[in-house]
Amino acid sequence: MKHLLKMLDLSTEEIIEILNLADQLKYELKHGIPHPHLKGKTLGMIFQKSSTRTRVSFETGMYQLGGYPLFLSSNDLQIGRGEPVQDTARVLSRYLDGIMIRTFEQKEVEDLAEYGSIPIINGLTDFCHPCQVLADLMTIREFKGSFDGLKMCFIGDGNNMANSLIVGCLKVGMSVAIACPDDYQPPKEILDFAKGYGDKFEMTNLPAQAAKGADVLITDVWASMGQEGEAEKRRKAFAGYQINDDLMTKANADAIVLHCLPAHREEEITEKVFEAHADEIFEEAENRLHAQKAVMVKLMS
Repeated sequence: MKHLLKMLDLSTEEIIEILNLADQLKYELKHGIPHPHLKGKTLGMIFQKSSTRTRVSFETGMYQLGGYPLFLSSNDLQIGRGEPVQDTARVLSRYLDGIMIRTFEQKEVEDLAEYGSIPIINGLTDFCHPCQVLADLMTIREFKGSFDGLKMCFIGDGNNMANSLIVGCLKVGMSVAIACPDDYQPPKEILDFAKGYGDKFEMTNLPAQAAKGADVLITDVWASMGQEGEAEKRRKAFAGYQINDDLMTKANADAIVLHCLPAHREEEITEKVFEAHADEIFEEAENRLHAQKAVMVKLMS
């Protein structure tokens, strides 16, 4: 494991190793046990999309690991003014020990890895969100004990979250059902991957069908960053694709609900369901810190 670019690149064994290390780091933090695995290391954090959880969790995590986080906005870099990605990658590789980037195009992340000589971590692209899904898997295992026999249901847009959830959950042995409108399905690359898992994957445009017998229900905002101009169109397209009391009756009685946040209450999820499952959702948010620390230790120590 040289980089974290997308869930498709990780083996099942690598995912489990990251989750086990995340559990250990979480335990050590809760019990005041120092773990300065990255003492003297510097992580460059490139943000071309705004963030709350990604920036705070990476900065805090790097500090707790004994290293130094360096925030770099698009205004701070020549990469936003026409400098080729390959040049930026080669320069930063001589200054830093790792790069986390949150951007739009997946190709930009892949190019940094190709031309640089240090680990690259994908903090989010329009194609995938591996850091979030590692935290989701960590949370699912915490609440359910293992992945054996579990069904994950995703309701909403076939977006970066859906892409990474499909791959991550299938790789750890869960069954996956996704409900999305016909015009908002995941890309062919993800669907081709999922087909290899046979009847463990189901895609439908009927949320109630996808939620039947689910142990974990997950959703995301209907309009992601960069899609604000389509907000009204998307509200119409996703009407009915909401996690609410009625949908919860289709899932198992002990089902948990996750949301990567920020949540738009009364759109993709009702206020009532959100608050009923707030413990799970905010534990999931905290686990971004622990899962990302595990990724940084695996890549940079």
